[in-house]
Amino acid sequence: MRAIALMLLLALTSSLAHAGVSDAPGAALRVDLYTYGPGTIYWERFGHDALVITDTLGGESYAFNYGMFDFNQKDFYFNFARGRMTYMAAAWPTRDDINQYQGEGRSIIDQRLDLTPDQRARLRDFLVWNVQPENARYAYDYYTDNCTTRVRDALDKVLGGALRRQLTGPASGGETYRSETDRLMAGQPWLMYLLDLGLGPYADRPLTQWTGAFLPALLMRELRHVKTADGAPLVASETVIAPQRLPAPPAEPPDLRWPLLLAGLLLGIGFAVSAALRERYPAERWWFAIIGTSYAAIAGLAGALMLVLWFGTAHRAAWANENLWLFNPLAWLLIPGLLRVRKDGARCGSFTLALAVLMALLSVFALASKLTPWFPQHNLPWILFALPAWLGLLGGLLLMRAQR
Repeated sequence: MRAIALMLLLALTSSLAHAGVSDAPGAALRVDLYTYGPGTIYWERFGHDALVITDTLGGESYAFNYGMFDFNQKDFYFNFARGRMTYMAAAWPTRDDINQYQGEGRSIIDQRLDLTPDQRARLRDFLVWNVQPENARYAYDYYTDNCTTRVRDALDKVLGGALRRQLTGPASGGETYRSETDRLMAGQPWLMYLLDLGLGPYADRPLTQWTGAFLPALLMRELRHVKTADGAPLVASETVIAPQRLPAPPAEPPDLRWPLLLAGLLLGIGFAVSAALRERYPAERWWFAIIGTSYAAIAGLAGALMLVLWFGTAHRAAWANENLWLFNPLAWLLIPGLLRVRKDGARCGSFTLALAVLMALLSVFALASKLTPWFPQHNLPWILFALPAWLGLLGGLLLMRAQR
């Protein structure tokens, strides 16, 4: 998915209005789905696709793209943060698409679609209408209304709903929005962990073949099994125009449990050990206070951001995030007490200790909740991080309180 300026959109759609593709009869048209491999920038990690309409008589060919955005759009970043994003549809010569993606080292796979002349003409007419400036903008959603779902829906429309009727089963790979997000963002681990932390239970719904087609590669996979009205394969042929030269994403999402468990254990043990050594090594008090304060500050900030995403934005994939049991603004109330224990002879106050007990108990509850059907979010990796961290912090505060 790539950014495009509005001026370019206007210029390209204006030239399209005079192209042979716009006027050719359905019998002279060819329809292809181009699927592009992942790129290096974070918004390119999910890949991209385009419907390509070719006038076989005149030789003109245009790629119709959805999911275009413009960083210079008014209030773009503010609307992005609120989850109220306006994206665009656009079209330009197919050769431009091929040159760009091939030049970036991204794969291009061409699926030629077996549509009737009437279906080809109706698809062309809809796409040409859709890229006109007055019709091009739409409310974007990363999972349910993106560059690929728009392509999927356009094909389903000209097929009379046959695509949706055939894509009713569960996704063949058992994917979820979370698993695919983690898998495709694995090349940028810091962003992968941040996104995984921010996704709520909505992201863990098992995908169907239809909803799973929010990704270009998954739509390409599902179309291979779709039949036309006469029982023929919808995909008449499949050709690799350009191979993927960039590193490909892993076939499976990374297992986040072990890295986060190890990090949580190291943090928790560090809290306990530094508290135990405080009298022999006075500097350990500072370590405990500063690291504990940093952890509480970050935990509170993470919780505050999750609350903002839930109650203040349209990012429904982040609503009702069960990681709020583990990280929430209550952690900020620990900071004064944690800073106090850095002083020689200072003791942990009852209020600070009670808050630490509460945070540890909430983490225990989060773990126990995974045994019930009422808390469906797949956040066990974050529980494995937070539980030993909070228990270690609580243990350290108890040791501080028990000093002579």
